Amino acid sequence: MKLSRIVPLAVIAVALALSGCANTVRGVGKDVKSTAHAVKQTLQ
Repeated sequence: MKLSRIVPLAVIAVALALSGCANTVRGVGKDVKSTAHAVKQTLQ
């Protein structure tokens, strides 16, 4: 394959991978926040 065909596909693949990671990090943040809230409610 020519390099001119590979580069756009690689850019799209990297963009999709990074967007997936961002969603995962946000999800983990929400989980940690909800867990902290549950613990706080339990201790009160």
